[in-house]
Amino acid sequence: MADGTKDDPWKLTTAPGSSAYEMYRDDDADPPILVCQVGSTRLTYQARAIDDLHAWLREQGDWVPLGAADEKKAAADGTVEAWGRAEDNPVGGWYGLRNGYRGRFGMYLPPLLEALGLAEVTHDPRNNSMRAI
Repeated sequence: MADGTKDDPWKLTTAPGSSAYEMYRDDDADPPILVCQVGSTRLTYQARAIDDLHAWLREQGDWVPLGAADEKKAAADGTVEAWGRAEDNPVGGWYGLRNGYRGRFGMYLPPLLEALGLAEVTHDPRNNSMRAI
């Protein structure tokens, strides 16, 4: 497995397997961030999202729909996406840091947690879910 650094990023695929992307952790940023490179698009999320999402999934105790959505679209209630932007999550709102690109939390974080051995993710063409391990 990759180190998850800029020089050795995690190589991931979205839950449906339709898109490849890379992520790495930048601990020199303040706060530490996750950089998600999808083609020429760069998204950033707070790195604490890994531990926070895993803890939340453990609290849920069952499968949770991913519900990926762009920033300007509403996220379906009860989904990973909705939690990643909810005012009652541990950061009090968006884990995404780049304005206009703060969404898609439910698209790009679940495969990372799966690769890290923290969660299981379904891999259907649509409507995927995840749960903590």
